[in-house]
Amino acid sequence: MDREQIFRAVDHTLLNPAAVWEDIRQVCDDGLFYHTASVCIPPSYVAEAAAYLEGRLPVCTVIGFPNGYNTTAVKAFETEEALENGASEIDMVINLGWLKSGRYDRILEEIRSLRTLCSSAVLKVIVETCLLTREEKIRMCQVVTESGADFIKTSTGFSTGGATFEDVALLAQHVGPQVRVKAAGGISSFADAQRFLELGASRLGTSRIVKLAKAEAASRNPEKGETP
Repeated sequence: MDREQIFRAVDHTLLNPAAVWEDIRQVCDDGLFYHTASVCIPPSYVAEAAAYLEGRLPVCTVIGFPNGYNTTAVKAFETEEALENGASEIDMVINLGWLKSGRYDRILEEIRSLRTLCSSAVLKVIVETCLLTREEKIRMCQVVTESGADFIKTSTGFSTGGATFEDVALLAQHVGPQVRVKAAGGISSFADAQRFLELGASRLGTSRIVKLAKAEAASRNPEKGETP
């Protein structure tokens, strides 16, 4: 698997709460340069990024992030606003309290409500695998499949752990044929990225892969580097 294939699967991500527009713009430039799948950025920058990119690269943003315990009405408002501002991909966080209480019907209803709002936009469902049992992960594969969402996503990257090889393989095994898997959180090398894709992931949520490529290019040519 060549690096171009890996870049095409990357949602190039910057969700640091202290990020400023110049940081977001650099992420957009990097995404364009490396031909990533999208840029994944905070909702407050979606309108600026969409205007800057002018349709050259999909803009992804996060909803109910990172804890997922917003009400469904709040998540719906966030989603509507993000789509109006130019996002074409939505990564929503489930309500983990509902999951731990066995309220899978409420989770399903919430995902379906956002699926309706998204229409043709891509909807990814973050289940925070590091906090789930094996049985809960499998059950969420069933819920996400039933909901009509496009992806199940491992992690926010803001909890106790990120994607693991075991979890990605498990999710890929148990989701329906129309649901894809996004591995996110802690992907720190090209070898790991390739392994996640081989295990069944279709997307990778990461900030490090592009940084690694830029660092390698800079080490080969310290005066110029490889920059957009």
